[in-house]
Amino acid sequence: MSVRSIAAALFCLIVMTASSHLKAAAQGEPVRILASNGIKAPFEALSKQTEGAIGHPLAVQYGTTTVHKQKIESGAAFDVAILTSEAIDALIKEGKISARSRADIGSSGIGVGVKSGAKKPDIKTPDAMKQTLLNAKSVTYAEDGASKPHIEKMFNELGITDKMKPKLVLVQGADASIAAVETGKAEMIITLSSEIMPVKDLDLVGPLPDKFQNYVHFAAGVSAAAKNADTANSLIKFVTGPKAAPTFEAKGVKPGK
Repeated sequence: MSVRSIAAALFCLIVMTASSHLKAAAQGEPVRILASNGIKAPFEALSKQTEGAIGHPLAVQYGTTTVHKQKIESGAAFDVAILTSEAIDALIKEGKISARSRADIGSSGIGVGVKSGAKKPDIKTPDAMKQTLLNAKSVTYAEDGASKPHIEKMFNELGITDKMKPKLVLVQGADASIAAVETGKAEMIITLSSEIMPVKDLDLVGPLPDKFQNYVHFAAGVSAAAKNADTANSLIKFVTGPKAAPTFEAKGVKPGK
């Protein structure tokens, strides 16, 4: 390679590096987000659009509302929280989240999932749901998930709590419960439909029967100690706006209250 070619290559490298640094500087600090697993699919699908709308990169931690709420109460630094409405309201009362920033994101009902390609059981009626649960070899859900109390209430109302205990595969977080079905450790998963729909290796059987159906509502809020509250509020405005609504709907989260 000639000296001229080497010089040209070095010049291009310098220009590209400088451009990258300038772009990062223009974007500024990442917006730190603590988000529920229930909105992971739509939020990930919207990440690039969101970054473009607010001019900042996103730094998102997904997990259960229970874990995130504990982190916030323990002093964890964040800019935006997207959790269950009850948790956001509680954190507002505790002074952790700005009351003026609160906005409803949407809601998701509880559904049943099985491994992709497996026979879908009948869950259309309470009696059918009961028989399907009794016939299942193993059932999983997140022990710390927002849908847990509704699932266990259903077991109780069906009178099968004791019969279900030996076949339950209880784990921490939606990802672990999904993995249990993917790997064959559990035959069936009960969790938010929005957590089942995006998973390639799972099929959504359908929602719980109306008698047992409950909806988990999500809301967003800006930390009372946010580094850049204006950018954080802009993020919430975008994800609750008309451009984001179709993506949330397609991923199993109905926008609004």
